[in-house]
Amino acid sequence: MIEVKNIVKRFGDKPVLFDVSFTAGDNEIVGFLGPNGAGKTTTLNIITGYLSATSGTVTVDGFDILDDPINARKQIGFLPEIPPLYPDMTVEEYLNFVYELRKCTFNRAKHLEEITEVTRISDVYKRVIGNLSKGYKQRVGIAQALVANPKTIILDEPTAGLDPQQIIEIRNLVRVLGREHTVIISSHVLSEVQAVADRIVIINKGRIVADERADEITRVAEGKRRFSFIICGPEKEVFAALRGVEGVSYVESLPSTDIDSTTFIVESATGADVRRGVFALTAARNWPLIGVEAIGVNLEEIFISLVDKNQRSTSKRGASAGANERM
Repeated sequence: MIEVKNIVKRFGDKPVLFDVSFTAGDNEIVGFLGPNGAGKTTTLNIITGYLSATSGTVTVDGFDILDDPINARKQIGFLPEIPPLYPDMTVEEYLNFVYELRKCTFNRAKHLEEITEVTRISDVYKRVIGNLSKGYKQRVGIAQALVANPKTIILDEPTAGLDPQQIIEIRNLVRVLGREHTVIISSHVLSEVQAVADRIVIINKGRIVADERADEITRVAEGKRRFSFIICGPEKEVFAALRGVEGVSYVESLPSTDIDSTTFIVESATGADVRRGVFALTAARNWPLIGVEAIGVNLEEIFISLVDKNQRSTSKRGASAGANERM
């Protein structure tokens, strides 16, 4: 288990992290999500001991990363955004090098064979790393993070630059790792986090703006709901009428191959349920309502909403501080 508590980080007089706190439980996959420059890599570098925090604490399986760094780091396998590979080594040479560097005491041959099978790099085990594709290099990077059999695996942007097939393979690997390890996966790609995480932590401008279970993340969308309505009627008239229904905050029509119906995406205002109003409208106008589906709010919209809200809040704090200084 990892516990990050009240982390503050400054580079000189420039603050980059503000009171960052979250936990990652045993055998839990935590998606660490944020736009570029949000503070994800800085946070991960502090967790792994590559950077020290200005204030706050990080404990890994009960070991403080500053007070007991050796025991804390033994619990962590880390894949930085740029994998720490030696391109002139073969995969076999490199993993044996990491095995010795981490002072492992397992049955070497059996242990490395298991790792290469899990990461699916057995077929390139004898090849020079510099000649491998980017997808295989990422897999080798993950393999090195597993050599010491740590309780926690931390992956910083593990799918960056990969093709769609390679991304799917890395997702599947992360799910496998989550069965026996705590996994923190950092990304700015929303679909990557949504596809594998049990819990999602969102950071923006150095502040945590959400920390929710993946299946409950829509709760942070402030009660908004989205529905798909399939309505038979003149598209422009239906569109305009839907916008006038009480509680409707957004309407979008989707392209359709159906000549007599259109699909409309309707979003409600906070706390509103627009289904009764839409039903009453279509009944009064004699527009057959042939389909209704609740589709919720997707993670991308939540992410953008939270980031925008955080930016507005940060701007207000800055303006307030500036006003106080002038007084």
